[in-house]
Amino acid sequence: MKHLFPVFALIALLAGLALATDVSADSPTDTPGAARLALIIGNSGYRSVSELDNPVHDARLIAKTLKGLGFSVTTAVDLGQIEMKRAIAQFGRDLRAAGSDATGLFYYAGHGVQSFGNNYLLPVDVALSDAADLDLMAVEAQTVLRQMASARNRTNLVILDACRNNPFENVADLDESGLAEMKAPTGTFLAYATAPGAVAMDGEGNNSPFTKALAEQIAVPGQPVEQAFKEVRRAVLAQSKGQQTPWDTSSLVSDFVFAQAPPEPVLTAAEMEELQLWRSVQAARDPVQLMLFLRGYPEGQFAGQARTLLAEVMAEELSGSSSANSSGGSAVQSAEPAAAQVASPVAPAAAETAMFEAAQTAGELAAYEAYLQSYPAGVYAEMAQIEIAALRSGTSTDPIGEGTQAAAAPAQAAPTKPLAEAGPVTFASPLVSDLEQINGFSLEEIVELSPAFPPIEGLPESYWKDQTCSSCHQWSRERLCTQATTYLSLNMQRSLSKQHPFGGVVKRSLKSWAAGGCQ
Repeated sequence: MKHLFPVFALIALLAGLALATDVSADSPTDTPGAARLALIIGNSGYRSVSELDNPVHDARLIAKTLKGLGFSVTTAVDLGQIEMKRAIAQFGRDLRAAGSDATGLFYYAGHGVQSFGNNYLLPVDVALSDAADLDLMAVEAQTVLRQMASARNRTNLVILDACRNNPFENVADLDESGLAEMKAPTGTFLAYATAPGAVAMDGEGNNSPFTKALAEQIAVPGQPVEQAFKEVRRAVLAQSKGQQTPWDTSSLVSDFVFAQAPPEPVLTAAEMEELQLWRSVQAARDPVQLMLFLRGYPEGQFAGQARTLLAEVMAEELSGSSSANSSGGSAVQSAEPAAAQVASPVAPAAAETAMFEAAQTAGELAAYEAYLQSYPAGVYAEMAQIEIAALRSGTSTDPIGEGTQAAAAPAQAAPTKPLAEAGPVTFASPLVSDLEQINGFSLEEIVELSPAFPPIEGLPESYWKDQTCSSCHQWSRERLCTQATTYLSLNMQRSLSKQHPFGGVVKRSLKSWAAGGCQ
């Protein structure tokens, strides 16, 4: 008996040396109250079952990524059963010593099987001929959960890329595919490379699709763990063409991110005020508040986001309004009964009209831009563009005499007619105007003339000079009537004072024409 002790000591020493050969560990963190500990195991070189190409590569990729994220990492590859159990036991001891605020992470890549609802991780020395011997030859996954739960720490993560092909398909009572779903103890996030009962791909390159996506997503600054694995799922589904769906289940009670977001820059008092207001307005999703925000910060750092959100919110509200109108009544009532007689094949939807009227009421650049984002080819798109151009140039009134800007940029020579007499406006009746270029011409004729001055300030002459209005505006009698009818609404009266390439008389004539039923 006295010779047995040296023999056992020698065996223990050799086992320890073998484990040291396959296991590398970083030094523990200097702040145990916020420690991040990880045990990474990758088994590829199986002796009695089919070898796997990628688990060792996968383990090293995840280990390298986690080290860069502040984890104290223990990496172990190609371990037998005894070495696996020892590594897991030591991980449990380290986690218990790290304190209640610590985070524990266990990652395993290699063969894994399920039997009677239990999952088993296979060491490289596994040799199995009878399913009853599985728990004697493998490592039950529940062992890892028990070790981590015993630490009573705040957050634990268990990631299993172990759902590859079943190496024991020929063993009776051991022909189930994939892994079984496990219950996550409180404070635990469980992730699988694929859905319960399904098989994951080992991958054609050096890494499995799951682990490759995982390494990319956990390095995204500020991304919550739940969102990270959602992105992993999307990536794997896309790469596998829907054949592999990563799975996760969670009982986390606190927030966790792998990579901390960079600290926000130091802001001035004015910038902080803008930021706080933007956050409030963004959360409220109220179009009036958004418009007011854009009025106060038209060129601010959040102006682009505010315009996009305004368009989105207006579209949502108007979509609901349109649905309500379809079931009874119109959201926009004409100011003149005669206008209701116009049957236009290009009449805009109630939602579009309501959105443009809202922009007219607000009179804000952002409101017109929001309309154009929602209806870039809408019935009122041209009018919105003119409003935007006027707002940007600071021009808010139309020349009363209608000759100031026309003199600066005269239109092409047009046949002159004697000054017409005022009367009811029809599509074919001559208009009365001090502007020589349009006096005596009807609306039908004017749309074929060239503008008296640029429709948008600064527009190169080649775009408008000697061009007919209809070639740019795609005017037709029906479309022109639709626009003219909008001037009957009280909300549209402000538009009558805006610039028009043919002067204010055209807009006023259009209103009169619409009031008469677009005859």
